[in-house]
Amino acid sequence: MSERTLAILKPDCVQNNHIGNVLDLLLKAGFKIVAMKMTKLTREVAGAFYEVHKERPFYGELVDFMTESRVVPLVLERENAVAELRKVIGATDPAEAEEGTVRKLYAESKGRNTIHASDSAENARREIGFFFAESEVIANG
Repeated sequence: MSERTLAILKPDCVQNNHIGNVLDLLLKAGFKIVAMKMTKLTREVAGAFYEVHKERPFYGELVDFMTESRVVPLVLERENAVAELRKVIGATDPAEAEEGTVRKLYAESKGRNTIHASDSAENARREIGFFFAESEVIANG
């Protein structure tokens, strides 16, 4: 059954002109892009999106990073989208990521790791709704 998930191409991906390379990897992995936009997050929006990490020591750095330049949120669709995207992007730390994964190829560090991916179907639904109105997400097309 087809499933949707959210990915965000982070500021380091945008700044280093890797948007096209990462999208190409995602498409070759069988994902269909059903919504995409480029935006600049405010501290308030980034803070709300990553609120789940508010008590973690890296929260402030994460918010700073995610607001330093533009990002590209996108909704991806395919069978087992959440799990498959996690495989394609690789481990959070690029030094631990498998060869050929997005983070192994393009991430600078554990903190500047090129791409965000939803970690569950439930979070994917919430995260998609955070960035996209229903009317912005292509239905079966």
